Amino acid sequence: MKRFPLHIALGFWAVVTAFPLLWAVTSSVKSDAEILSSPWTVPSEIRWDNFGRAWNEASIGQYFLNSVIVVGGALFLTMLFGGIAAYALARYRFPGNRFVYYLFVTSQFFPTFLALVPLFFTVEQMGLLGTKLGLILVYATFATPFTIFFLHAFFRTLPSAIAEAAFIDGCTHWGVFFRVMLPMARPGLVSVAIFNFLGLWNQYLLPLVLNPDPENYVLAQGLAALSTSQGYQSDWSGLFAGLTIAMLPVLLAYVCFQRYIQAGATAGAVK
Repeated sequence: MKRFPLHIALGFWAVVTAFPLLWAVTSSVKSDAEILSSPWTVPSEIRWDNFGRAWNEASIGQYFLNSVIVVGGALFLTMLFGGIAAYALARYRFPGNRFVYYLFVTSQFFPTFLALVPLFFTVEQMGLLGTKLGLILVYATFATPFTIFFLHAFFRTLPSAIAEAAFIDGCTHWGVFFRVMLPMARPGLVSVAIFNFLGLWNQYLLPLVLNPDPENYVLAQGLAALSTSQGYQSDWSGLFAGLTIAMLPVLLAYVCFQRYIQAGATAGAVK
């Protein structure tokens, strides 16, 4: 009985959070007339053609592919270099170790919008403005500090005896990292990868400044452009269909990997 008020509060919060998602999904299979006349009812007829229209005519398919390329490339670089840096800072002692670590940690508190102007000119001078490669490098740069902070605590909890046994068997430092430590740190790696994926997939400010080419728009930019164009055309069903397509990868990622997220969030805190 003591937890009953807590359960009520959590249930209320779940309804408040889930209702807009369910409403958007329901509206995505309605006609425009139904959305305006009966916004809170279930559709009388499911219209799957709304998704085809959003995917092809509204270029959601191209935006989706651009996001997959940019986020996938950035996630690969982030996990590779962030994992190596976190492992080195957690397992090796060298002059400046703590300084480098806290430099990465404190960089997370630096507001992104303050770096937009110098970042814009830097990317422009490198000839990467409006390119997928430019976004990949910038995304990876902004996601790496959090990755190092998250994995640093995780790597410190891993037993040293296994690494020492691998060294005795003739394994190199790189071999110990890739063949021993990374498999042991799988929950933490999956957790931080999901967190990074969610943050990068929903990123809007950085591509808005660094990606002015409509051909290379990521999904967040495409949805913003779609909301304007479809609003003028009164194609609300196409707009909700595009929004649902954008939400699906995030929802699937969390549903499929929530066990790893919970395990990684707690394992690094217990030694």
